[in-house]
Amino acid sequence: MSQARTVVRHAPGKLYVAGEYAVVEPGNQAVLVAVDRQVTVRAGAVERPGVVITSDLLARPERYTFEGGRLGGGAGGVPHVVAAVETVAGLLAERGLPIPGLEVSVSSTLHEGGTKYGLGSSGAVTVAAVAAVAAACGLELSAAQRLRLALLASARIDAGGSGGDLAASTYGGWIAYRAPDRAFVKDLARRRGVQGALDADWPHLQVRRLPAPRALSLHVGWSGSPASTTELVAALGRTAWRGTPAHEKFLAASADFVTAAIDALEAGDDAGLLQQIRRSRQELARLDDEVGLGIFTPALSALCDAAESVGGAAKPSGAGGGDCGIALLDADAAHHLAHVHQRWAAAGVLPLPVAAASEGNRP
Repeated sequence: MSQARTVVRHAPGKLYVAGEYAVVEPGNQAVLVAVDRQVTVRAGAVERPGVVITSDLLARPERYTFEGGRLGGGAGGVPHVVAAVETVAGLLAERGLPIPGLEVSVSSTLHEGGTKYGLGSSGAVTVAAVAAVAAACGLELSAAQRLRLALLASARIDAGGSGGDLAASTYGGWIAYRAPDRAFVKDLARRRGVQGALDADWPHLQVRRLPAPRALSLHVGWSGSPASTTELVAALGRTAWRGTPAHEKFLAASADFVTAAIDALEAGDDAGLLQQIRRSRQELARLDDEVGLGIFTPALSALCDAAESVGGAAKPSGAGGGDCGIALLDADAAHHLAHVHQRWAAAGVLPLPVAAASEGNRP
């Protein structure tokens, strides 16, 4: 095979606006927004066999060879890229197409010096790697197919995540996302293969584009404390809280305020959206009180209090326990942004220069 041109694909990071934790349960919705920081993946087919992966998070390139459909031999420092390559390679094999040697390079603005901000870097790199590798191998895929491949790749590592980050990174902008049953999907791929899984019905899975708020500004603060979404979600799954009346009450409340937030966005009702963001914060706080996960750190609580003191709405974004919080401010509240930032600084919260992104995977 002659040297192919390098294919470049980008995928933005994400922020949860409402519905985190509940969306982990199949069929539940969340609202997310993609951000204007992104992962860039370059992929090219080469004559020599195997896969070479470089990344701005790696000290040196990692070299892999295919062993029974899986990549082996590397140091395992880029598991989401490896899972993406394996998933695309599985699709190629099932279609009777050759799997070329590959050079894959990853760079990201979702971290600084290796410190991640909680903007969905794992999801973004999975989405960008699926898109770049597929394109380098000559596969033409729709956004829906790329999302499904990314969900299959992600499930190879952890079937517990909702996949909302993957949807936001694939579609960009503001979206409503309804989660499929990832365990069912993983088993589907095991039984029917990647192509069979792509062609099958995935119960509950739904992505819907939403308009941005009419006149609200989005502000992001980083708590200075990285957190692991996987660990927090897994910790919740290990508690006796699941299946209790309190759990059912939380899911019902989340379904209600997420639906109301979607309605507010579609109606251009900024005040209504702010109300639902405040409800989301309250329900997350109630969950934290009941289960003791540590969703609200002192820094994240201070971030929320500062925004609400000027009439805005704020909450942790994602699993909490550190990472980012978001604040939505109307025009009047935005006049007090300097005051909000002063209070954030006093609590150790760093304002991040992050805005909503309008696009997902771009060439």
